[in-house]
Amino acid sequence: MTTLETHDLCVSIGSKAICQNLSLSIKPGEVWGILGRNGIGKTTLLHTLAGLRQPQQGQITLDGIELAQISRKQLAKKLSVLLQQLEDSFPASVLELVLSGRHPHIDNWSWEAPQDYQIARSALSLVDLLSRQYDSIEQLSGGEKQRVSIARLLTQSPDIYLLDEPNSHLDLKYQIQLLKHFVSLTQNNSKSIITSLHDINLVQQYCSHVLLLFGDNEVKQGTTAELLNEETLSQLYQHPMKCFETNNQAFFFAENK
Repeated sequence: MTTLETHDLCVSIGSKAICQNLSLSIKPGEVWGILGRNGIGKTTLLHTLAGLRQPQQGQITLDGIELAQISRKQLAKKLSVLLQQLEDSFPASVLELVLSGRHPHIDNWSWEAPQDYQIARSALSLVDLLSRQYDSIEQLSGGEKQRVSIARLLTQSPDIYLLDEPNSHLDLKYQIQLLKHFVSLTQNNSKSIITSLHDINLVQQYCSHVLLLFGDNEVKQGTTAELLNEETLSQLYQHPMKCFETNNQAFFFAENK
């Protein structure tokens, strides 16, 4: 299994600093949640970790090898990213789009094998879209397109999943169902997850670790149990946050004042 690490990483958007000298280690079996205010740079940081944009300084490595030294095909076997918007640049059926997740695993000039179709259909079944496999992607709603994107990601079967707001457009049923599945991948298959989420309580429930982006280079990282508390979250969101517990589970909410 694969470990993703950053070494003295500096990331910014124009003149706005997101992180400076960030050293981070994402190990197999871990689920990391990224929290911060809107526009603080969560998406930019995820794109940088995925190799989609260059950092201002520092290194990102997979098992000690810099991302820039890994071919795109080999990188796609190890790491994948879920973008906020489904990018379907050509007309395709749902199955064809999901099946494209197998391309990193197929030799050049070869076609998909029956096993690839089986993996793709299993992923579609998981997101309750197997019955739509032959429909055009253009016929789907926003929530259905998001589930197709997740199915394609699962079909790719990398070691590390980078998820940018995976719950966007999803009904509550699918938010919980798919988060549970991703967590099960870390527990049963030694995968690792890095996800940005807006819902603090989903991070509290499903993430083992958190990365908190405060802005102006201020970042905190650690276990969810250590960092998610009223004081830290009030500072993070610049608004008083309160916590209550029920059935040994903590829940956070914004104080009404």
